[in-house]
Amino acid sequence: MTVQGNACDVLHVMTPSAPHRSLLPHRAALIAALLIAAYAAAILFAMHRPPICACGTVKLWWGVVQSSENSQHIADWYSFSHVIHGMLFYGAAHLLWRRWHLFDGAPTRWALPIAVIVEASWELLENSPLIIDRYRSVTLSWGYSGDSILNSMSDIGFMTLGFWLASRLPVKATIALALAFELFTLVMIRDNLTLNVLMLVWPVEAIKHWQALA
Repeated sequence: MTVQGNACDVLHVMTPSAPHRSLLPHRAALIAALLIAAYAAAILFAMHRPPICACGTVKLWWGVVQSSENSQHIADWYSFSHVIHGMLFYGAAHLLWRRWHLFDGAPTRWALPIAVIVEASWELLENSPLIIDRYRSVTLSWGYSGDSILNSMSDIGFMTLGFWLASRLPVKATIALALAFELFTLVMIRDNLTLNVLMLVWPVEAIKHWQALA
């Protein structure tokens, strides 16, 4: 066997196949994710979103959904939905780049920055007049006026937490945790990610009435 052949064999062994490539970011991808989040914050500031709650305080947790301080602090009942976002993004990245080998699996280490782009895009859309008015008209969030920039950045952070958890937990455990979050928030506030999406896209009056009884 030639020296060139040996070198090629060694390179083949050292290069991980797509199913075994990590989806966690390397340093460049992590820096990119942080810069994307910072850019989203700058856009929200340009959209005249409040940096923090208009009440002038910053709270770690706010648990009253029907109030002017909902979606204004660091964490609230909808933070669980953003953790699930991260789990879903990790699952999508796994399917696209590790199982289906899209683009030969090249974007694997850039999966988190791509997830941050998607999440940040939703935060921008969610704080636009289009979605704010939609929430007011078809859901129980009649007083919703958008998120503070702090809350939007926290939502991206919780999404990142979900992404990281999915990278560490077995698939069945990740699914079980996501379902537990959905059931927990359903019991506590009669809302969750599933109902939130349903009521935003295809409002059901019976569900709205049931939620109003809480």
